Amino acid sequence: MQTQKVITHITAWLKDYAANAHAKGFIVGVSGGIDSAVVSALAARTGMDVLLLEMPIRQQADQVSRAREHMADLKQHYPNVNCLTIDLTPTFDTFAADVDVDENDYPAKALALANARSRLRMLTLYYYGQINNLLVTGTGNKIEDFGVGFFTKYGDGGVDISPIADLTKTQVYRLAAELDIAESIQKAVPTDGLWDTERTDEEQMGASYPELEWAMSVYGTSKPEDFSGRQREVLEIYTRLHKAMQHKINPIPVCTIPPEWLA
Repeated sequence: MQTQKVITHITAWLKDYAANAHAKGFIVGVSGGIDSAVVSALAARTGMDVLLLEMPIRQQADQVSRAREHMADLKQHYPNVNCLTIDLTPTFDTFAADVDVDENDYPAKALALANARSRLRMLTLYYYGQINNLLVTGTGNKIEDFGVGFFTKYGDGGVDISPIADLTKTQVYRLAAELDIAESIQKAVPTDGLWDTERTDEEQMGASYPELEWAMSVYGTSKPEDFSGRQREVLEIYTRLHKAMQHKINPIPVCTIPPEWLA
């Protein structure tokens, strides 16, 4: 992978898109994870206005410390970068109390609240993005956005642009190394940060990112039955997740009405 060429290309793409959109720059939600760190570092390199927004919601302490370390580092090196922390915990707590239901009656409650965290952050990003004329910049990678759908519809999937969505997680890590992202972020176990207890991405999906990247590379030309052992298991996981995520990436269905009925 020609990392410097990729970095230069994405940086130029971001700058050109913002200029054509008559935007002043970019707003990025910083979580303390590798994807948001890389995206914010790329945005900073454009020289345009960049607002880094940390939005903790009952967040784990290590996630908060990594996010703030990264924000301070970028602000120190790039005069075009500004940082803001909005503690959304009280807002989320109020929402969760107002919509509270018995989990025995509604088994999907925990997942719905996890997704609500992501959607609350999206709302906050668009608020600060609009008042500052900044583009909400997505942090999803290729595996998450187009492979297994590991994102929240109208949450972290609600963005204006997606600069790293054509890169696998492994490739994002290679960019992180080239961009000299903090070691603490590069070594952190990937997690979506949407739960009160730590749940890694691998635990939630049932496979690691390298395994899912392999499955994505053979999906469509091979079936799970073509393999055995762990490979078969991983391809079965990928196939299930990929099929389940189609509603997230396909256009919203529109019910068409026969024209003669509307005359």
